[in-house]
Amino acid sequence: MKAELIKHQADTDAAMALRFEVFVDEQKVPAEEERDEFEESCRHFIVKDEKGAAIGTARWRTTAKGVKLERFAVHKNWRGKGIGSLLVKAVLEDVVSFPELTKKKKYMHAQLDAVPLYAKFGFLKTGEPFDECGIMHYLMEKY
Repeated sequence: MKAELIKHQADTDAAMALRFEVFVDEQKVPAEEERDEFEESCRHFIVKDEKGAAIGTARWRTTAKGVKLERFAVHKNWRGKGIGSLLVKAVLEDVVSFPELTKKKKYMHAQLDAVPLYAKFGFLKTGEPFDECGIMHYLMEKY
């Protein structure tokens, strides 16, 4: 299995359905908070199982603060099996493929239970935990 840049509408639809399932259905994030105005300007990734079903997704975008990694979602049946690591690795490799972004800060709002995953890739917690959509997060950064 591998994480791939989304290039087709069917994969976009599958990734969005997975995000809705994880964030809205499971984590009770308001549906209007899950989709945002950045969907079109982000680079989206997907991991599929052997049958072609979406089991993981993530995206990244540039901001005034650097490069923001976000919307990491893994299907509940696939958590703890390395899908999150595949996504983080693929996103970071994609970001550094843009020479102008190599030295920019990479950052994210990490849910507390995902902090150890991102720490494996060199992200460090910054500041105090904060609430975002009813879920506690840390700002994590990497240079």
